[in-house]
Amino acid sequence: MVIKNADAPRLRTLIDFETWERKEHYAHFMNEVRCSYSVCVNLDITPLNGQRLYPAMLWLLTRTVNEMPEFRTALTEDGLGYFSEMHPAYTVFNRDVKTFSAIWTEYQPDYPSFLRVYEADVEKYSSTTRYEPKPGRPANSFDVSMVPWLSFTAFNLNIFGDGTYLLPIFTIGKTFDENGETMLPLAIQVHHAVCDGYHVGRFVELLQENTNRFGCDSCAAYSDITKEMRG
Repeated sequence: MVIKNADAPRLRTLIDFETWERKEHYAHFMNEVRCSYSVCVNLDITPLNGQRLYPAMLWLLTRTVNEMPEFRTALTEDGLGYFSEMHPAYTVFNRDVKTFSAIWTEYQPDYPSFLRVYEADVEKYSSTTRYEPKPGRPANSFDVSMVPWLSFTAFNLNIFGDGTYLLPIFTIGKTFDENGETMLPLAIQVHHAVCDGYHVGRFVELLQENTNRFGCDSCAAYSDITKEMRG
């Protein structure tokens, strides 16, 4: 799926395809064996220490996505490249009619600021029956959904179309206890043209590291770490 310029911010970095180290891999998984794949892992979320799970995970996923260009790669009319920053687009459940809506929240580098905007968005849109009630979803956003009613060991989305959607998709499941730790099933779906098993493995490592750091008092220390990492 090629993102139109009218819908997208300019890519921070356009990829020079001829000198790109993934040139042959990208061509193979786009032209010969076009495919995405999904991996399900159990994330140790014990360090979240009673934080509200969904907004915390949205922030942590976005923080980690923004650390890895492979998870920010997209096709636009300008070409193939990396967005400089991504924002989470996610589902909220309508408890009355048992449907969901897809909304988004602008990413903030410090969690308390993100949480305030998230809470305002959820309060405003969680009672609607519309599928996409919040306008203006940015093209530099990725999808997250939560299925809190069941744990799973595998989860796959069969996405139809031209098979060129390159951005990641995450699905969160129901937590469970294991040896005194709180575990969270997380399905990660990526396009093989831009993400190999190594990249998914590295993403999971970084996500767990970010989750562990999240336990800092009031996230203040982690906010300082974030600022230092961003330069």
